Amino acid sequence: MDPRKHLIDSYGREIRDLRISVTDRCNFRCTYCLPEEGIDWLPRSELLTFEEITAISRIFVERFYVDSIRLTGGEPTVRAQLPRLVSMLATLKTHEGKKVNLSMTTNGVTLPLIAEPLRDAGLDRINISLDTLRADRFLEITKRPQFERVLEGIEAAQAVGFHPLKLNVVAMKGINDDEIVDFATFGRDRGLQVRFIEFMPLDGANAWDQAAVLSADEILAQVACVYPVEPIPRTNAPATTYRYRDGKGSFGIIPSVTKPFCGDCDRVRLSAEGKIRTCLFALNEHDLRTLVREKATSARIVAQIETIIATKWAGHSIGRVNFIRPQKSMSQIGG
Repeated sequence: MDPRKHLIDSYGREIRDLRISVTDRCNFRCTYCLPEEGIDWLPRSELLTFEEITAISRIFVERFYVDSIRLTGGEPTVRAQLPRLVSMLATLKTHEGKKVNLSMTTNGVTLPLIAEPLRDAGLDRINISLDTLRADRFLEITKRPQFERVLEGIEAAQAVGFHPLKLNVVAMKGINDDEIVDFATFGRDRGLQVRFIEFMPLDGANAWDQAAVLSADEILAQVACVYPVEPIPRTNAPATTYRYRDGKGSFGIIPSVTKPFCGDCDRVRLSAEGKIRTCLFALNEHDLRTLVREKATSARIVAQIETIIATKWAGHSIGRVNFIRPQKSMSQIGG
């Protein structure tokens, strides 16, 4: 008899996707995520161990119907021995008896060294974050001269078989809004699925302004002026996807600000220090690390998870007068 139960919030949405931040540290200082001087990083003792991450993940997969896990950061590849964690998570089986779907979001700079070990360990998919195709602008955004290394990382990931490879682009007015078509062309030419992401209020410098948001409609209009496209029916995934009519692939837009998709959200986040966030913009976190380190029973942890998920709200309020931005930056929360 299958011991699983459906993990459903008070709005009837079933949680099927677990996002796990393995570290708050990052080797870049992207302006929309971290202040240039960095933040007070978590001490190692406060981070979940690989064993603790796997124990919590096992409960989500084997006691509920979660079938997708994404590793995030900070920058996940700065966590030492990351392939070992991937290999541990790759042993988890879904309700259909299949390996859990394992993916990762990375800035790509270490992929020339680690892409093959990650693939061999059982990682299925990779999203690489890249917000410009200009080396000078890359330095301005990330504060690091690593543009060519990221391009090498893209090639390394493709070479070892990561497909489809997605490229995450945060679209910002006055920063990279003149590169939208360039990115579409780059994706078409290299067999990548570019995903444009609306600029969200999670920057470390608290400088977000809605006037800087390049909207989903504006992004689509730019691409469609050059390449005829048609929409693909939506799923629970955050991106609205469009295929090129000439058959040369597709691209996606994540309209988190102007067209929130909260009603279809099937995600929950586990932070690097073992706290559950029911929404990227949640103001509260819920501790699981204490239960795990106290060797609580699975039944007790299951009950706690169900209680936490019941608090998941209907959606964020970006753009409304009652919106309160989270106190943590994107690097601390984990995407």
